[in-house]
Amino acid sequence: MDHVRELPGSGPVGLWLVETDAAPADDTAGVLDAEERRRAAAFRFDGHRRRYLASHLALRGILADRLGRAPGALRFVRRPCPGCGASHGRPALADAPDVHFSLSHSGDLALVAVAPTVVGADVEEHPEATAVEDLTGVLHPRERAELAAVADPLERRLALARVWVRKEAYLKGLGTGLARGTDLDYVGTSVACPGSPDGWSLRDVPVPIGYAAAVAVGPAGAGE
Repeated sequence: MDHVRELPGSGPVGLWLVETDAAPADDTAGVLDAEERRRAAAFRFDGHRRRYLASHLALRGILADRLGRAPGALRFVRRPCPGCGASHGRPALADAPDVHFSLSHSGDLALVAVAPTVVGADVEEHPEATAVEDLTGVLHPRERAELAAVADPLERRLALARVWVRKEAYLKGLGTGLARGTDLDYVGTSVACPGSPDGWSLRDVPVPIGYAAAVAVGPAGAGE
């Protein structure tokens, strides 16, 4: 898969960057499950559908290679939500619960993380300048103060992108997603010091210009 590149130096966490627009137009019959096909069919625009299919086919290919199985043989389930107990928490493999993974896609990129413990990954295109104020208002008070101290508008946009992907990666790893308030956990805006809420390890992931990405890895036993 020439459009899928493993990122070096990730330690126990495997990270792959997927160029979704460069993916071949693979036949999804017998590979994606009914839910994936349903979600793909719901996209109004062909380009968005193609990117969704490319990212999910890449995820299946990466996991299948690790497990020595056919991509279409993988069966995904959802873990219980930590907040309400319903079955819409983190995605998991039905018969390989010790393999933890996370998928995120934005624009023409997708990011896949695979780890021996719970993990969350997020990649996002940089926010528009008009969105900075709105997004800043839903962050942790310390994060809002840090952004207010950044005078340069471009640097503020970059700092916001950084804090947002860290926050989404952490919340995806928890299994709550944005249902948990984005103002509750401090993950920081600084390049040098990501926050580490509740023993989690957060780090930024190098991605092409115009994007930001992060991965959050939980302590052993988290989310089990």
